[in-house]
Amino acid sequence: MTYEEILTKYEPVVGLETHVELGTRTKMFCGCKTDFGAEPNTQTCPVCLALPGALPVMNRAAIAATIQIGLALNCDIAEWCRMARKNYFYPDMPKNFQTSQYDEPLCVEGYVDVVVDGKEYRIGIERVHIEEDTGKTLHVGGATGRIHGATESLVDYNRAGIPLVEIVTKPVPGLGSLAPEIAKAYVAELRDIVRALGVSDVRMEQGSMRCDVNTSLNLPGEEWGTRTETKNVNSLRSVERAVRSEIIRQAAILDDGGKIFQETRHFQETTGDTRSGRSKETATDYRYFPEPDLVPIAPAPEWVAELKAALPEKPSVKRARLREDWGISEVDMQSVANAGAVELIEETIAAGSSAAGARKWWMGELARRANELDVDLAAVGATPAQVAALQKLVDAGKLNDKLARQVLEGVVAGEGDPAEVMASRGLEVVNDTGALTKAVDEAIAANPEIAAKIRDGKVAAAGALVGAVMKTTRGQADAKAVRDLLLERLGVS
Repeated sequence: MTYEEILTKYEPVVGLETHVELGTRTKMFCGCKTDFGAEPNTQTCPVCLALPGALPVMNRAAIAATIQIGLALNCDIAEWCRMARKNYFYPDMPKNFQTSQYDEPLCVEGYVDVVVDGKEYRIGIERVHIEEDTGKTLHVGGATGRIHGATESLVDYNRAGIPLVEIVTKPVPGLGSLAPEIAKAYVAELRDIVRALGVSDVRMEQGSMRCDVNTSLNLPGEEWGTRTETKNVNSLRSVERAVRSEIIRQAAILDDGGKIFQETRHFQETTGDTRSGRSKETATDYRYFPEPDLVPIAPAPEWVAELKAALPEKPSVKRARLREDWGISEVDMQSVANAGAVELIEETIAAGSSAAGARKWWMGELARRANELDVDLAAVGATPAQVAALQKLVDAGKLNDKLARQVLEGVVAGEGDPAEVMASRGLEVVNDTGALTKAVDEAIAANPEIAAKIRDGKVAAAGALVGAVMKTTRGQADAKAVRDLLLERLGVS
């Protein structure tokens, strides 16, 4: 069946579990640094390596950041809650358990509103809780980078113990064929909210924000089907693709009379499908129990009120303000938001571009290239400063749109900033009057019949001669200037 046919038969239910690494200077339970990209195992201590006798101490800044996230997601903040031990063995867990929260999360019962195709959808937030991140395992010697087929595995514990916030939605039914787009829009909105708070850089490509996508199918009127969990999806585009892929995969199995098994799966960036990982554990398997080495968390109401009063402008409110500033419609603004381009355009304008110019490049040429490369817009290879510099060259008359697209191609390819690419490729607009006059006179001489028609008043025929001049100048002349000079040389006012 096609995707559209599947959605006439089955109803998808989607849930998302998003992990956000907080940008605190130190780890969750010790004083080790959290700098990204440090040499492996150089940011560790007896606490985050779980050496005997080492005891954890709570990071107040991480608790504050978690409360801020909860408030921004319209959650209720617990007056009293505890940490718990989530037990499982894996090499990237030094303690063989993760210090997390189970039945007493810090934030509960929130929601996020997103707009897709002009309709608003409310995504319920079940919980927001604080925990610690794991170490990072590198499997080498194989073809896939996974443990199967690898000859050895290396573990970097620098990430172990970094504060991690998990945001869990309630199951979201009733999304129909828009389920993939709504899932993507939710993660984009969540990223914007957290970024606005300033508590994380939420860089999905670096793993500081990653998403587990839960998907199930059921026949209309029946109970929800068995869900699968696609782990660690690390881009907005991949969230959408993962949901769509699972809907198609599960429908094929159900149509063949098969059964869906509860399991974790891994999204394959190259193919766009998911592969089986392991059977999904339940809470009983993790043997949760209260963490005995940490005191309970009891945020004072006055502190919570203080954090709430300091919350920044909501991204949805900001978008409404920017929409007015940029002079665009609600539909256009929603397209910008869905493309993940709001901050990119805003930063481009701050770097000196007009609003129209910034939006034209990000939503046009760069969006097209992002789709071709199958990457998020922010990872396409151009920065807001470079796009602003490109638009300034266009405004100054040094580039026309055709040449600017070629310059942008060089920027994305890593050839340098726009001015450097323009110079190295020799793409500047020809403004030499003498050179343009010569090219125009040659075009007139080579096309006497067309020139005669123009002299007789058929000015529309000038387009053919303008095209000839543009070809001679390799597109580096200004078309309007060429047309004006052409009519002048032919004595046509």
